[in-house]
Amino acid sequence: MNKRDKKRLGILACELFEREYTGAVCSLDYSEGDAFQLLIATRLSAQCTDARVNMVTPALFKRFPDAKSLADAEISEVEELIKTCGLYKTKAADLVGIGKMITENYDGRVPDTIEELIKLPGVGRKTANLVVGDIYGKPAVVADTHFIRLCNRLGFVKTVDPLKVEREMREILPGDKSNGFCHRAVLHGRKVCTARKAYCENCCFNEFCEKKLNYKK
Repeated sequence: MNKRDKKRLGILACELFEREYTGAVCSLDYSEGDAFQLLIATRLSAQCTDARVNMVTPALFKRFPDAKSLADAEISEVEELIKTCGLYKTKAADLVGIGKMITENYDGRVPDTIEELIKLPGVGRKTANLVVGDIYGKPAVVADTHFIRLCNRLGFVKTVDPLKVEREMREILPGDKSNGFCHRAVLHGRKVCTARKAYCENCCFNEFCEKKLNYKK
């Protein structure tokens, strides 16, 4: 598939997803427009379910509602609040570090670029893309496992390297629709195009998926 065909397919894929999954949003709970809460919740979600994170964050945000309060926190107290999220010692140290860096380097405001966000402790490109897309409304490609699997199966990419997938998909997806496509890819990956099996008979992409070209489940 050449670059032009991929772009055309990217537009079509966005349209199909929009019809299939209306109103798709991030499954992490946070106050609308609150970059700090989304950033912290996303850091906690590493190797942990979103449902579990959503059980933990209400008490965490009540105790530490902003970067300054988190910067002044005792790591042991943060550990206790997030203990059920797994890897809590590493995450607690990162959260306090994030609070300190945002307070000291960014005047208490969460950065609005990927380049600055990935300087924060424990923050990778997946988290950074989610924040700039959902909060700041910039084109974003959140290359999580569902997204990577889907893009490979559809024939958009031939790599599982997150950075390569992100870069290639930025060239394919319309910038104003890329963030929504990523959220819908998560839903599709959980419901239809799962890691264990692709339920092609239920797939809105089954007319042009790469599996038609000898893709093997």
